[in-house]
Amino acid sequence: MNLSLYSVNAFLILDSEGHRVLAKYYRPKGHPQGESKDLPALKDQRAFEKGLWQKTKKPGADIILYDGRLAVFRHSLDLIFYIIGGANENEIMLYSALTAFSDAVHLLLRNQVEKRAVLENLDMVLLCLDETIDDGIIVETDSTTIASRVSRPKADTTEIVINEQTIMNAYQTVREKVQQRIQQL
Repeated sequence: MNLSLYSVNAFLILDSEGHRVLAKYYRPKGHPQGESKDLPALKDQRAFEKGLWQKTKKPGADIILYDGRLAVFRHSLDLIFYIIGGANENEIMLYSALTAFSDAVHLLLRNQVEKRAVLENLDMVLLCLDETIDDGIIVETDSTTIASRVSRPKADTTEIVINEQTIMNAYQTVREKVQQRIQQL
């Protein structure tokens, strides 16, 4: 029985033609089973992704066992999101992590989750992924928490013009802004 926290082997986003949009393979050096020998080469990864896409390109089921790995996936317009785990992993946990990631991306991209929008906002998508999975360990399964950690801060609408204020007013304004920022943390 594997009681390790390392439950995710890979995270993939493939487009409607099976091409890689984003891929992240996990197995840190500190893993109890050692460094991954599965799919070390890009050629092997691409072959795995192509075969996986062939099996899952049509919407229907959302969990399959492929090539000795558990693949949990979700379709979104012209993209398919995948979380790949070992054959003995908890599919409910993998599914809830994928759902949280997918919902967070939908929140951040305002339900415009398509290939172009994902590529244009790849920084936010990668931050979402890092907030959901860290080195193969699922760390968050709440989509609103993930989205709130990733979302860009709103621009401050009250700009400070120092030359129009006295020194004391400027000091007070800066002090209030610093207190607001500290309270937000």
